[in-house]
Amino acid sequence: MAESADEQSIKQRKNGLYRAVSDELAENMKTGWADTELRGLQPLPQAGHTAERRARLSARFPGERLVVPAGNLKTRSNDTEYPFRASVEYAYLTGDQTQDGVLVMEPDPAGAGHQSTLYLLPRSNRENGEFWLDSQGELWVGRRHSLSEAQQLYGIQCADVRDVAGELRSATGPVRVVRGYDASVEQALTDKVTAERDTEFQVFLSEMRLVKDDFEIGEMEKACASTVRGFEDVVRVLDKAEATSERYIEGTFFLRARVEGNDIGYGSICAAGPHATTLHWVRNDGDVRSGELLLLDAGVETHTLYTADVTRTLPVGGTFTPLQRKIYDAVHEAQEAGIAAVKPGAKYLDFHLAAQRVLATRLVEWGLLDGPVERVLELGLQRRWTLHGTGHMLGLDVHDCATARRESYAEGTLEPGMCLTVEPGLYFQPDDLTVPEEYRGIGVRIEDDILVTDDGRRNLSAGLPRSSSDVEEWMARLSS
Repeated sequence: MAESADEQSIKQRKNGLYRAVSDELAENMKTGWADTELRGLQPLPQAGHTAERRARLSARFPGERLVVPAGNLKTRSNDTEYPFRASVEYAYLTGDQTQDGVLVMEPDPAGAGHQSTLYLLPRSNRENGEFWLDSQGELWVGRRHSLSEAQQLYGIQCADVRDVAGELRSATGPVRVVRGYDASVEQALTDKVTAERDTEFQVFLSEMRLVKDDFEIGEMEKACASTVRGFEDVVRVLDKAEATSERYIEGTFFLRARVEGNDIGYGSICAAGPHATTLHWVRNDGDVRSGELLLLDAGVETHTLYTADVTRTLPVGGTFTPLQRKIYDAVHEAQEAGIAAVKPGAKYLDFHLAAQRVLATRLVEWGLLDGPVERVLELGLQRRWTLHGTGHMLGLDVHDCATARRESYAEGTLEPGMCLTVEPGLYFQPDDLTVPEEYRGIGVRIEDDILVTDDGRRNLSAGLPRSSSDVEEWMARLSS
């Protein structure tokens, strides 16, 4: 990326070597710009939902000032930054995704809940040169919404974020802040907050997201639909991946994610052959060979930041070998048992236990473990090859609601509106001498995104086949 003369000038200024532009150029850049203010904007589709979420938060922490930052840009290298992604707490409560934004909920003096203010950076100032001389000026990074436009879109009073630190420093009364996203906000509140109170705040925000509302469910459906199309794209180009590497698979899925969504929801795992036994293989630089398996774990993130999380294990040549099919069918059977255990009123861990029982039974039958099955499960011996839990909550984070209390999550009860993955697997490491040689280097995982409904469950990623025979038929159809 070429460095412009003005970027060089900005760098010189930051290094104390700034040489001012000519007065004539500075004056010229102030004028001749059209009025581009957008008027009559309609609120974002989620604005009503974000208002309800803030109301719930207000009811939980009456009389306290609540501060939720979006976060800042992070440097990738020298003067380039990583793409910005707003904190999930901020996006969940506002619908905004603007860097440096801060939501402040102040107690209403009349005692009626909270008054919310969204602190954002206004349009670039054309008078002082920020528009074209600052590296984050709109000439360089693109137009941003005016405060008036933002107020119309998000349904929240908006103010200049450059004033927020002073406002917070002068605040009185109890304050809570979501930590870890904006050091300047935390510094302004140093003598007003405690780690214990802020942790309680973070935990509540995490638990709020356990049950998805109608808008969120719709976004999860979009994410899964795009992910299904991304997997289809990959199957259609497996021959090109064989001629190159796992990177071709990664790039193919990424194209779908960027065209239909915001991004991938997490680093895609495109693990061919023995790489499938590495749970988070994201280097994606290995060979793709016919006769071996491809474990593809990938998800599209929507423009509102909700992500799918789906895994399929595919025979690269289109047909499973007898041993691959045996292992695959065992994992599929385990997933069927796990999905069947997902229903309102069930314990969260029920689906994990159901899937693990199936896998333990098969491992005993194959002579890899000494039974009985109850003993294997009691000692957890199957975990040498099952390795991980059978699922997790899903939403704005791929591992959503991660700071929720154990009693609300892992030891909790499933409710309608919860969305979780069911993803059992078997992994036989290439150097595992405890299994027959032909097992070594085979890894299989099948993962789907399951919504808990009033009367049971719905598989949001059901557009992808799961049984071994259906997978083969599907691959043949797409490859023809």
